[in-house]
Amino acid sequence: MPESISVVIPVYNSAGAVPALADRLFPVLRELRVPFEVILVNDGSRDESWAAIEALTAHHPEITGIDLMRNYGQHNALLCGIRRARHAAIVTMDDDLQQPPEEIPRLLARLDEGYDVVYGIPERQQHGLWRNVGSRMTKAALGAAMGADIAPMVSAFRAVRASVKPAFEQYRSPLMSIDVLLTWATTKFAAVVVRSHPRASGRSNYRVRSLVRHAMNMMTGFSLIPLQLATLTGFVFTLFGVAVLALVLGRYVLSGTSVAGFPFLASIIAIFSGAQLFALGIIGEYLGRMHMRTMERPPYVVRADTAARQP
Repeated sequence: MPESISVVIPVYNSAGAVPALADRLFPVLRELRVPFEVILVNDGSRDESWAAIEALTAHHPEITGIDLMRNYGQHNALLCGIRRARHAAIVTMDDDLQQPPEEIPRLLARLDEGYDVVYGIPERQQHGLWRNVGSRMTKAALGAAMGADIAPMVSAFRAVRASVKPAFEQYRSPLMSIDVLLTWATTKFAAVVVRSHPRASGRSNYRVRSLVRHAMNMMTGFSLIPLQLATLTGFVFTLFGVAVLALVLGRYVLSGTSVAGFPFLASIIAIFSGAQLFALGIIGEYLGRMHMRTMERPPYVVRADTAARQP
């Protein structure tokens, strides 16, 4: 068992779920009999989530509340909480009680086996068809950025050794994925199957569009595969162009006629124009990511921190 534990939870529009989460989380952490802290990061919620966090900090000195200036996204809020964590092991989880706090000891036990990152994989998915499709797309992108062996393990329920933090302490881009950053620090990943429950209240804040955007950010922000795909596409269509030229010359030499006119020419132009636009689009995505990083926008800005108020 780790010497001490930090639990980091990003909170977004979960004013009703946060008190129930604390009621279930604290008995589990106290049972471990090690020092612990709980960091609740309010990611620009539009409901009373911050008021609920402040009320919890008044009753539980182990809770630190951090209020971000606006909604930066789950992974950016996690980065904020992980950087603030003070203990030897860091557990991250969602705020909706789909991931039972009672499963935390199982993640920590696996961490004790010598791994640096342990994921809790839900025994069954609680989402609809399109959300599951979006999740598969995201994991495919993770496979490109992290490695195919690791991607199927990935979950928001994690136990991480604090020793991996220096690998991304200086990371400043607003486009990020915690799971990719973890691969910068270690190759020792593991997973355990955990129980999963229906969402305690409300509905998921992740939409298919958000998952697709996150997948695109990972593919173009942490992997060269799209550029390599553009190169391969250009090479394939160059070979296709050579084959078309051979066809035209062959017909002229053998029969003295050329290939039939406008439909053939229009088809060839459309194919090659599409390939060029595809390659330019991928290059444009990379240029956009480079532009975002050169602006050095911070991944998050803190509005309030309850720890600063404590004597």
